[in-house]
Amino acid sequence: MSFYTGAVGAYMQNQRMNIQANNIANVNNYGFKMERATFHHLMYSNVVGIDQEELPKGSGTKIAKASIDFEPGIPAETGRTFDFYIQGDGFFALYDPTDGEISFTRDGAFVMARYEVPPAEDAEPEIDPVTGEEIEPGPTEEWRLSDNEGRCVLDPMGNFIVIDPMDYKAELNIGVFDYRVYDGMLHADSGRFIPIEKNGDLYLGTGTVIRGYLETSNVDLAQEFIKVIESQRAYSYALKVVQTTDEIEQTINGLPG
Repeated sequence: MSFYTGAVGAYMQNQRMNIQANNIANVNNYGFKMERATFHHLMYSNVVGIDQEELPKGSGTKIAKASIDFEPGIPAETGRTFDFYIQGDGFFALYDPTDGEISFTRDGAFVMARYEVPPAEDAEPEIDPVTGEEIEPGPTEEWRLSDNEGRCVLDPMGNFIVIDPMDYKAELNIGVFDYRVYDGMLHADSGRFIPIEKNGDLYLGTGTVIRGYLETSNVDLAQEFIKVIESQRAYSYALKVVQTTDEIEQTINGLPG
């Protein structure tokens, strides 16, 4: 079992290093939330042996999950018109027009993006004043607040935030949404999260939106480098178990019969 336990331990420490590397790589991404590796034993019980003796048995550990630390980051002043920071609890809501997915983020680095709005199904054709011919209704142009990746930011009522290009510095009613439970939220990418059933019902958050600021990452580089050293040492110790077990097996196999 020591072969298996040592090999599994080394592999899990490698996975832990991947999590820490991802945290370090995203240290400069606004709104990023660090992840923590949570370990769980694979098996820890007694096995009935010769003469009904109970023998201990262990199979190593595994990473049960990478839990997300939702501790808020420090606000950084940018002075940009479409940068927003949530002071308090809550998330910005993003709607993806391509698949209808709604995700949530603390990264308020938004832009003003142009979208084509198709005509309504009941839209009636217009009459050309010169020729008198009917003109079929076409798409119209609309400027919305976006995350610069095609997703639209939603207001408190769940509608798109439309911006007047002639008055783009006007106040915007940006929605702040929240959940009772954060545990289990899926990390979609660097700054987006997708809720699951255990997070409960969505409601309007209590956070206040501040313009001209962004929330920095909550990654603590000092702590991450300490964890990297821990993982490196644990990895080497796990491989040492495999090496020592191999040496023991070779010694036993080399004993005269």
